[in-house]
Amino acid sequence: MRVMVVWCPDWPVVAGLAEGEHAAHTSAAVLSANIVEACNQPARAEGVRRGQRRRDAQARCPELVLLADNPDRDARAFEPVLAVVEDLRPGVAALRPGLLAVRAPGSWFGTEENAAATVSQALVESAVWDVRIGIADDLFTAEQSARRARLQGWEVVAPGGSAAYLRGLPVDVLEADGPEGREVVSLLKRLGLPTLGDLAALPADAVEHRLGRYGATVRRRARGEDAAVFAARTPPPELEAEVAFEPPLESVEAVTFSVRTTAERFVTQLGSRQLVATGVRVEAEADGAIVSARTWLHPRYFGARDLVDRVHWQLQPDAGLRSRKTSGRGGGVRAPIERVRFVPETVEPAAAHGEALWGGGSDDLVERGVARVQGMIGFDAVRRPVLQGGRGPASRQTSVPWGERPVGLRPRDRPWPGRVPGPPPVRVFADPLGAEVVDEVGHVVSVTERGAVTTEPRRFRVVGAGQRPGWQPVAAWAGPWPADESWWAGGAGLRSWFQVVGADGQAWLLLCGADGWSVEAGYD
Repeated sequence: MRVMVVWCPDWPVVAGLAEGEHAAHTSAAVLSANIVEACNQPARAEGVRRGQRRRDAQARCPELVLLADNPDRDARAFEPVLAVVEDLRPGVAALRPGLLAVRAPGSWFGTEENAAATVSQALVESAVWDVRIGIADDLFTAEQSARRARLQGWEVVAPGGSAAYLRGLPVDVLEADGPEGREVVSLLKRLGLPTLGDLAALPADAVEHRLGRYGATVRRRARGEDAAVFAARTPPPELEAEVAFEPPLESVEAVTFSVRTTAERFVTQLGSRQLVATGVRVEAEADGAIVSARTWLHPRYFGARDLVDRVHWQLQPDAGLRSRKTSGRGGGVRAPIERVRFVPETVEPAAAHGEALWGGGSDDLVERGVARVQGMIGFDAVRRPVLQGGRGPASRQTSVPWGERPVGLRPRDRPWPGRVPGPPPVRVFADPLGAEVVDEVGHVVSVTERGAVTTEPRRFRVVGAGQRPGWQPVAAWAGPWPADESWWAGGAGLRSWFQVVGADGQAWLLLCGADGWSVEAGYD
């Protein structure tokens, strides 16, 4: 069996730039845990490399656009590529976003070169500009030949020629396997084994003893003995639902009323497959173009009434028929709506969202009540607090609209050096109160660039509504906990937190920054 591999380089970056509506030639990198996982050619030309830390990458390319790692986004963007190849040759296997494999077409296209040319032309016509194709006896060799093909070109390894083709390749090709591959590449270079041929010549037992199971697998690949197989995917069912209006509707209420049956059909067809949607994209068309599009998330799963509410919120104007600009799309909708479409972006098994033993009636009543309030005052006007990672109490809290799942939050399980220790404060002021802190002779206390207190705090006063004016002695204090966050992006600069207890027993969390002292939170 001959294998064809289609490779779209730097796909996570391509998908991220498209989602953010950035230009395709923008220098960009995808980060995971502050490590560069992928970067495009303009970024590489500036010295950015996979595996670099965020600060190193930004030092080499200050205008670098940083994109969050989002496998779901990458997979969604790669779906049209799979569909194009699947139309030409059934049995496509998605190895990862940007890389697919399929059995090499036989006599239907005449030769393997003609088959590769046909696939490349079809992808280019569907606006996938950077595509490279490799054909070989095994999956690993086909992937390496695709990575060495020219832009919109192909490279075919003759039958039986895998070992000879791989012999001269550098071991750096293993870095595509992620952290494990980068670690093995570093070790092989230190051992004086710069090519796959050097690795293939080593005894099998010695490689497995030194490099483990992964090293033994790499050795077999380097010898052209890759036994990896791929399973063709089952094309996903068409789960979209849409409704066309003839004539087009100019009223938001008319659109909302008319999509109710379609929303029920959408939920029913998901339920027939034991699925529920937790993420749905709502698109509205006017004059043959999408004029409003937004992806909505649900903390549980969408019902028909939830979808109707989302359509109403998305199209509800402040004045006239329009939509909010979200997800890089949208803007003012000035023409009558002629079509509304529901596209499921995240579906999950219905069994994972089953009702509890006694049902969820009270939760449903709360959600309906809040939805009614949102309908009156706006979707974004009703929000709920959520906790995220950060150093200070104010940075650890944020809010999201009711009914939306929080996304893009800072992880809470990171060390966060300089974080203010517990217990957490009871009150965090939305607008920090003013404060002054002085020593025993009246000099203002401050913190040096090295995080040292210039003098010991002895008196302080809090300036704000409901606070008693005047100075009071410092009964106890702790700190500072300095942090210099996002200084390279013009952030707040060096700031230091102090815990201060006054003579009245009231405890405060004070913040000393470049603009002086302020009160961020209070303890009870």
